[in-house]
Amino acid sequence: MKPKLCSIVVLSACFANPVSHAQSVYEPYALHTLAGTAPGSTDGTGSAARFNGPGGMALDSAGNLFVADGGNHTIRKVTPAGVVTTFAGLAGVPGTSDGTGGAARFNGPAYLAIDPANNLFVTDSGNNTIRKITPSGVVTTFAGQAGIAGHADGSAATATFFGPSGIVINNNTGTIYVSDAGNNTIRAISSSGTVSTLAGSPGLGGHVDGTGSAARFSVPVGLALDSSGNIYVADNVNSTIRTVTPAGVVNTLAGTPGQRGFVNGPANTARFSQPNGVAVDSSGNVFVADSNNSVIREIAGGVVTTFAGTGKPGSADGAANSALFDLPGGITVTPSGTFYIADSNNSTIRVISPSAVVSTLAGSPAAGNVDGTVSGARFDFPQGIALDASGNAYVADTNAATIRKITPAGVVTTLAGSPYGFGNADGTGSAATFAGVRLIASDSAGNIYVPNTLAHTIRKVTPSGVVTTIAGTAFTPGSADGTGSAALFKNPRGIAVDLSGVIYVVDSDNNTIRKITSGNVVTTLAGSPGKFGTADGFGSAARFAAPRGIGLDSNGNLYVADSDSGVIRKVTPAGMVTSFAGSPFNFGSADGTGAGAQFDQPIGVAVDSNNNVYVADTGSNILRKITPAGTTTTLAGLPFTSGTLDGIGSSVRFGSIRGVAVSAAGIVYVTDASNHVVKVSTPLTLIILPAQNALQISGGSTLNVPAVVAPDPLIGLPAPSTNGLPALPGGAIPNGAMLHQGVYQNQVTVNGGAVVHFGPGLYILKNGINVSASTIQGDGVTLFNQGTMTVSGGSMIKLTPPATGTYAGITVFQAREDTTEATISGGSESVLGGTFYFPNAQVTLSGGSNIKLGSLDVSRLSLTGGSSISQ
Repeated sequence: MKPKLCSIVVLSACFANPVSHAQSVYEPYALHTLAGTAPGSTDGTGSAARFNGPGGMALDSAGNLFVADGGNHTIRKVTPAGVVTTFAGLAGVPGTSDGTGGAARFNGPAYLAIDPANNLFVTDSGNNTIRKITPSGVVTTFAGQAGIAGHADGSAATATFFGPSGIVINNNTGTIYVSDAGNNTIRAISSSGTVSTLAGSPGLGGHVDGTGSAARFSVPVGLALDSSGNIYVADNVNSTIRTVTPAGVVNTLAGTPGQRGFVNGPANTARFSQPNGVAVDSSGNVFVADSNNSVIREIAGGVVTTFAGTGKPGSADGAANSALFDLPGGITVTPSGTFYIADSNNSTIRVISPSAVVSTLAGSPAAGNVDGTVSGARFDFPQGIALDASGNAYVADTNAATIRKITPAGVVTTLAGSPYGFGNADGTGSAATFAGVRLIASDSAGNIYVPNTLAHTIRKVTPSGVVTTIAGTAFTPGSADGTGSAALFKNPRGIAVDLSGVIYVVDSDNNTIRKITSGNVVTTLAGSPGKFGTADGFGSAARFAAPRGIGLDSNGNLYVADSDSGVIRKVTPAGMVTSFAGSPFNFGSADGTGAGAQFDQPIGVAVDSNNNVYVADTGSNILRKITPAGTTTTLAGLPFTSGTLDGIGSSVRFGSIRGVAVSAAGIVYVTDASNHVVKVSTPLTLIILPAQNALQISGGSTLNVPAVVAPDPLIGLPAPSTNGLPALPGGAIPNGAMLHQGVYQNQVTVNGGAVVHFGPGLYILKNGINVSASTIQGDGVTLFNQGTMTVSGGSMIKLTPPATGTYAGITVFQAREDTTEATISGGSESVLGGTFYFPNAQVTLSGGSNIKLGSLDVSRLSLTGGSSISQ
């Protein structure tokens, strides 16, 4: 059974190091998605809707399902017919604000509960609070203090939590129970609003049955309640299911503490693997979302069985015993026996009928091992990436246990590995198996080298997909130098190959750097096996702290992401180790020189032809660059912020940046693992004008990017055809509306504080658009404007363009003959992930307004009154 990795609902590995959020100095790069499809936030019906790591769920009295869409920081509503809307929060915008509907903000909401009056209660995990949402969508903070992690009992307003997760309500007493995951406790909130600790001891993890503070948990997550008021707990890291009586007596119902696996049978010998969700049916049977096993388990009569799924991750509907899930998280059951499953890694909502048939109610899978072109392909937690001389990219698709190939045109195929297999079998193509592939490298002949991490071996994959094991003994961890299988490794992760064919391996769990020369002779270049530390020095005198990625410069120097210390280390060919950038255990995202820079759990490393070092700084979720002189800057992403956006510089969002590679031409490729995509840099486009005098800046306004006089690069862009697009009325759009592509006959007007979502597609606006004191948002959107475009009153425009098709990269444009101007005023802000193209018209910004975008191609540009344009 392959291992799975942290999801939005798996909290066990998600409590981060304390970090410093210092200022990043951007040298902005433009990044777009080369292949794969990220989760999304689109409202719609059935498969047209998109989610991002859905977690806990709750049903109201009318049968509507509410979903904590953690990756989007929103609460979604799904009708019985599968119509999905955003009930509260704004997709991709975390925060702490109370308010109504889209005016409220959440930060990684995890689980939900609902009371008899249809009030929702939300564990707002990233904010360390419990939120309440009325049936009309009014959000307030019910308990805890936003941004303050702690374990203080007392009144709801003064109590503190740390990563609250599961939540249930005893409707007979009004008591709310919360699994306080970061504190390893179960908390109770009385009907009068007093918070107390029912079981567990703050900050003390473990697995001990007992009463109250004598009990121990290890990251308790999902909760359920039976008719007697007993609480059922998915004790995630312990991989057990626990029970807690109303008096706080804790017992183990099923599973063996700390023993992960997939074993049915008597409850005390059964095995689970990091369960997340738990539910109890009307007969008292317990059902478990056994996340890392990708199955739903049942506990009845002291025996554990598999209720749905096969243990193989994927997305397939049908009979429960043949259906496939991928990291199922939340689970809830109706009195009639219908189950709803938040299939987290698939970003879908699944249903299991009383007759044990599985179907998909809403959402479309983002993860998988599907070959195809660009967005038609699917990856499952891609991490490592390497390039060949022809411009092909090779990807270690970790959860799928395969090596994928992406051509420059975005065509994805599977080069080697059996999808979702697990092993170390040599062979050609799908006859080979891998186990936990992380980072990879290529040589000058196009061979790919793969540390088969969980098998503790080093593999070679030829361009034709022939896989052989060149060093290590499968599933035999250790640290021994020697030739071929006589050498031993322990969870090797990073790898690099020099021009002479010498291979360098980051032997992560041994904290060493290994070297493989001709004849597959393995030696230890630097570090001492099993010795953890940060000491610089020569050879075995040096110490590493869980090193991960590795890159090689033109002088043969190695650069190592020393992940747990937050430092980039340099290793000379002779084995001399020094600290190149960052300071040990000083985690953060600050740019600077040498030890003045900060990193947080860096993983991927690559080096370009000028010896600049590129780092996938995973903990802070940004792409970094270090010059040969040791100066670190940030290229893309916003520190400690997740999302799915393509764009430029700080407008880019990663789910979890992991791998990085750079071509001879300086094109940077990165893997965004939890978004299941591969991104690639494009040349940074500028503001393009027909003449110098076409630019006017006054009143303290600023242009933060270069403007150039240049020929129109989009001169051949065709005007869109209306064929196949529905004719739609337009006019005044109400708050909360979801628009769809089409030809809008009347001016589209959004005002009065409304929040309106544009679904993906082409919008032909026959009479333009007017947005006043309101918000419009959408992904994969192109607006073709044929009238006045006015944005005013502090409005927010947040649109990203499609990644493929005729209008790929185009967010807003007009026909070449159209001279109608666009005005943005009154402190409004537009964040456009692509090109704003008004080739024969003026664009005016005034009153402190701002545009962030990829490129601007206009006839005339005027900035007044403290306005600005940035990328």
